[in-house]
Amino acid sequence: MKNNDFSFTIKRIRFDEHYQPADSTRITTNFANLARGEWRQQNLRNALNMINNRFNALAQWDNPKGDRYSVELDIISVAVDIAGKGDVFPSIEVLKTHIVDHKTNERIEGIVGNNFSSYVRDYDFSVLLREHNKQQAQFSVPDNFGELHGKLFKNFVSSDAYKQHFNKPPVICLSVSDNKVYRRTENQHPVLGVEYLANESSLTEQYFNKMGLQVRYFMPANSVAPLAFHFVGDLLNDYSNLELISTISTMETFQKIYRPEIYNANAVAGKSYQPNLKNQDHSITQIVYDREERRKLAIAQGRFAEEHFIKPHRATLEQWSANCD
Repeated sequence: MKNNDFSFTIKRIRFDEHYQPADSTRITTNFANLARGEWRQQNLRNALNMINNRFNALAQWDNPKGDRYSVELDIISVAVDIAGKGDVFPSIEVLKTHIVDHKTNERIEGIVGNNFSSYVRDYDFSVLLREHNKQQAQFSVPDNFGELHGKLFKNFVSSDAYKQHFNKPPVICLSVSDNKVYRRTENQHPVLGVEYLANESSLTEQYFNKMGLQVRYFMPANSVAPLAFHFVGDLLNDYSNLELISTISTMETFQKIYRPEIYNANAVAGKSYQPNLKNQDHSITQIVYDREERRKLAIAQGRFAEEHFIKPHRATLEQWSANCD
């Protein structure tokens, strides 16, 4: 297979208080989890209000009432067609932000990425890694772990489909790891905030590195813990302040919902910081989220990827991956 033997199809749907997940949407995604059940519309409305309030708090210049901006979110769903056979598989889902300036009536391009969801990643972490370690005396990682997923992602970002829809590389914003220690530095960015350095690399970061993404950790003003920013190129200079704020406000809101022990903690990260998912000294948002359900669904959707993508196309994928730079 040649590198261009994969083709990608991109679809987008607005994430707002009326959002309802399509049948094809990965139900483990953060946004789909919020959009189900009795409290779905209230969940969505509250989350969007949190995003807008946080955005205006960070974009405070020429914004005396704190209501100049609002954020619009699109869910970007990417499907991959292997070797042009019409055998399409849902690949990844990310979020795209737009910023609405109510003072100038402009709609400003934001960042693509933010959240990151992938069937193949579910397979790697929830199926392959788990089964590999059932046979091991101590934790280890399979050979070539994440290689295929990383090459698929890089192939997508360099594809014509990506370039037709997006004019800058993606930025993925994730929670920091609870098994690492982060040390505060003297480096400070006017929007991203104070930078932290990690004592070691996590498996997730190594996985994202194979996707062509490097990582830096920043704690924005009035946050309580650093966020992990995965990016290509120069995070501090390739994106405008408003673009960066759109990602911070969106992903910090999601993290407050999903990781309140870290991002809604009542104590601020100090000079040396280790996240603690058992921290009881935190506040809960008024948004219903089922973390255990999401864990179970990750396994189910990893099995789905195994059955419908990995096994039927194994020979093709292995040949492509071996020949891919």
